[in-house]
Amino acid sequence: MSKTNLIPEYQTFNEFYLQQVLPYKNANPTDIRLDGRMSGATRNVSAYFWYLNKKWKVDADTYIDRLKLAFEKSETTNEPFKVKHTRDKKGECLVIKDQPLRNKKFYVYRVGEK
Repeated sequence: MSKTNLIPEYQTFNEFYLQQVLPYKNANPTDIRLDGRMSGATRNVSAYFWYLNKKWKVDADTYIDRLKLAFEKSETTNEPFKVKHTRDKKGECLVIKDQPLRNKKFYVYRVGEK
């Protein structure tokens, strides 16, 4: 029987950062991404969190320093993100406010709503 890996779900971005990202980074200080790899795309999901009554998935190839930046921004404002359309206009993604869209290394996409 294979083991089922449940993807954790958090009520807020800050909860996700404090309960999953920070302990992971402390245990793996040299890792730059949530999946531990240095490069390459993946569509594996690291976690889900809720923001603006929408459920968002965090892809495992998201860079930890970008998550830290978003967390620091969230400590000074209630809305650290902007909601943008994906390139194909079929979905939505979050971008960190005041950050460039190119080479964002922050892969968070909407997957549901309340």
